[in-house]
Amino acid sequence: MTVPTLALNSGFDIPQLGYGVFKVDAAETERNVLDAFEAGYRHIDTAAIYGNEEGVGRAIAASGIARDELFITTKLWNNRQSGDQPQQAIAESLEKLGLEFVDLYLVHWPTPERGTFVNAWQQLVAIRDAGLSRSIGVSNFLVEHLEAIGRESDVLPAVNQIELHPAYQQREATQWCTEHGIRIEAWGPLGQGKYPLLEEPAIVAAAAAHGKSAAQIVLRWDIQNGTIVFPKSTNPARIRENLDIFDFELSGDEMASITALERADGAGRVSSHPLEVN
Repeated sequence: MTVPTLALNSGFDIPQLGYGVFKVDAAETERNVLDAFEAGYRHIDTAAIYGNEEGVGRAIAASGIARDELFITTKLWNNRQSGDQPQQAIAESLEKLGLEFVDLYLVHWPTPERGTFVNAWQQLVAIRDAGLSRSIGVSNFLVEHLEAIGRESDVLPAVNQIELHPAYQQREATQWCTEHGIRIEAWGPLGQGKYPLLEEPAIVAAAAAHGKSAAQIVLRWDIQNGTIVFPKSTNPARIRENLDIFDFELSGDEMASITALERADGAGRVSSHPLEVN
């Protein structure tokens, strides 16, 4: 299975589909990531706060896969944004991962009440320049946060990783990022199971038409929208299923019917608001 790649503004390419380890138990992470590698995944998304970077590192070491075939992302947690703490944080993450560099390092949240995200971004630029991360980006940033770092730095993020699924599409942020050459990554692409997304008639109908599962339909919608996506599962069969979305294409009408599932005024959000995470 060959996963398509997208070009980043950093000059590097990123696999459009990856495996996320959010809320994957630390003791199970190595096995789950190895299952993902065996299925064909080469893009792994973790974070310092997940507490499972060491498991990801063990899986990388055990896999025997060449480093240049992998794309590894981790993230800077909120309480490490001040001063030169990001430098210490990336060193700790690299040690846990057993790597000399990551492919993508993200500021995890803007934490506006702390007032440290611009400093964090400037530190990430230095981390990139030192060769510790090939590309750098942000997560959960709204337009106001992106504009703030743009005023203080001539480097824009390669990606903005945000909550995005059919009921909640963050069109203001996605449009701004698209206009400025920033790729969108979707976390929680299936709504984290917090609403009956997979029972929506438009999705059920498309699944029947293509002989695919409802989850595969939603992930395919992301792919055709040009979004980078990394569903999380600890079930080997589901891990393989989530990868099996490149042998069909949704029609224009099917895409439109899924896009029309967005709920007005941000009512579809299932997780924390970026202004409230500090």
